[in-house]
Amino acid sequence: MTGEYQHWENVPTRWKDNDVYGHVNNVVHYSLMDTVINAWMIRTAGFDPATSASIGLCVESHCEYKAEVSFPDAIKVGLRIGKLGRSSVRWEIGMFRASDGAAVAEGHFVHVFVDRHTRRPVEITGPVRAEMEKLLTP
Repeated sequence: MTGEYQHWENVPTRWKDNDVYGHVNNVVHYSLMDTVINAWMIRTAGFDPATSASIGLCVESHCEYKAEVSFPDAIKVGLRIGKLGRSSVRWEIGMFRASDGAAVAEGHFVHVFVDRHTRRPVEITGPVRAEMEKLLTP
């Protein structure tokens, strides 16, 4: 399963990520997905969220929880693209406990790229699209 992802990041959990039940709260999983996607966009695809003419808006998200994870565990996060449309992209994310490789969660985000000012869909082009194509699953 881990071989299906083209990009990886190891993310440490934080003391504050644990909830009253002693495990990382579900909202942290969504935050990790969003963080890994946007870090990849900025570092790899050269996307500048502050100045780009277009921005990606999340129109759908989902997370399926597989196992608990708790501080001080680290989470190995895999990223791939399941579908790349004209103006939208479906990011697929796998989260695994770094210590033993156990699947923690799988999820997805769908972003629609829109003009920063008009909020109308725009085509994903140039270096951003070229880098996204490298993450497409066969």
